[in-house]
Amino acid sequence: MGKKIVLITGATSGIGEACARKFASGGYDLIITGRNLDKLNAVKAAVETIGAEVLVLQFDVRNRQEAEKAVASLSGKWTDIDVLVNNAGLALGLEKEYQGDMDDWETMIDTNIKGLLTMTRLIVPGMVERNKGHVINIGSVAGDAAYAGGNVYCATKSAVKTITDGLRIDVAESNVRVTNIKPGLVETNFSVVRFHGDKQHADNVYKGIKPLCGDDIADVVFYAASAPEHVQIAEVLVLATHQASGSVICRKPQ
Repeated sequence: MGKKIVLITGATSGIGEACARKFASGGYDLIITGRNLDKLNAVKAAVETIGAEVLVLQFDVRNRQEAEKAVASLSGKWTDIDVLVNNAGLALGLEKEYQGDMDDWETMIDTNIKGLLTMTRLIVPGMVERNKGHVINIGSVAGDAAYAGGNVYCATKSAVKTITDGLRIDVAESNVRVTNIKPGLVETNFSVVRFHGDKQHADNVYKGIKPLCGDDIADVVFYAASAPEHVQIAEVLVLATHQASGSVICRKPQ
């Protein structure tokens, strides 16, 4: 019997890259996707040293035609995907809703919601047909309640929760499992992207608190995937010790 296969979207950095390393260490072969081919190849080279076989698919989950073409290109063992990690996602801006950038809104909605739905639609039918598989969506504490400036981003992650719950209902008669992992503050490239490259502004997000890192979330993702087949980890909220919710963070003077 060959190795299990995991497909990870947004695998070029942060949680996605950490998941690639974790699943490679756990004995999986990997399909990694993202927009930046150079970064994908760098992740591929790194995890191949762990012993994983890696297939790179370069596309933007916002582009349904690109996603369909990429998935259709899979052949042989790569068509039997055991775990789908819908990780690709982002936040843009922290403006008040009535002052928000509508282009930022579209990018978040197209990536966090529509991109996730596209990958689910393309991969899950095969899981249902084989009567095995696991979908792990990377949601957020932001999906539990809105916080100041979070408006549209929080809405997209709330949608991830509802979409995840709906899929779990839809596949309940099969052996396919569905999980929503909801991180709090995770120090990755996330805030740099949110503030359009403003590193100083991004660093301020994590001042006075020890945030989570990508590896912390990858550990939880892999735990959910490794649970016995009769165990479905439906939802996990993962916060830094001094974070109580999306809006309550106890920062210590530095």
